[in-house]
Amino acid sequence: MSMEQISGFLPMLLIIVVFYFFMIRPQMKKAKDHKKYVEELKKGDRVITTSGIHGKIVDFNDSTFLIEVEGGTKIRFEKSAISLESSKALNVKA
Repeated sequence: MSMEQISGFLPMLLIIVVFYFFMIRPQMKKAKDHKKYVEELKKGDRVITTSGIHGKIVDFNDSTFLIEVEGGTKIRFEKSAISLESSKALNVKA
């Protein structure tokens, strides 16, 4: 390859590197943090779902939480439906 061909690939390589560090890497870290947070939740923890439902965990299994909302109603949610940012903020205020 000549120097001209290499310099032609340089801008594309730079775009890929920037895209990785500013888009892909932070998203992967956020997903890892969410997974860790959800795995650490236990019975009695107060959470907020991504749809904005507030409740307390009363039971859980490998992939779902049973959440008790106001009035004693219990609703089952996928673990991925728990909002990391909102739930952390809720538990900090409590």
